[in-house]
Amino acid sequence: MARRPAALDASDFRYMARDLRRYARQTNFRLTVGFILLLFTVGIGLIYIFYGQGGALMGLVCILLGLAPVILIGLALAVMEWIVQRANRD
Repeated sequence: MARRPAALDASDFRYMARDLRRYARQTNFRLTVGFILLLFTVGIGLIYIFYGQGGALMGLVCILLGLAPVILIGLALAVMEWIVQRANRD
C-alpha cells in the first residue's frame, strides 16, 4: 500500500471540503497527540535536567495522575458517542 505524501496537494483540499467533520476530528486528534508528546518529552526532559532522575520520575507520575481524569472523561464520551450512533442507525 502506497503512503500518501506529507505535503497537501489539490486532492487533499477536495477531500477536506467533502468531509469537514472527519478532517476536524483528525486535526484535533493530531493536535492532542502532539501536545502530549511535547508535554512528556520537553516537560520531563527539563525536570530531569534541573532536578535529576528522581524528580523526573515524580514528574512523570504527577503528569500521568493529572491526565487520568481527562482520559477517563474522553473514554466515557467516546462510549456515549458510540451508543448514540448505534441507536440512530434506523
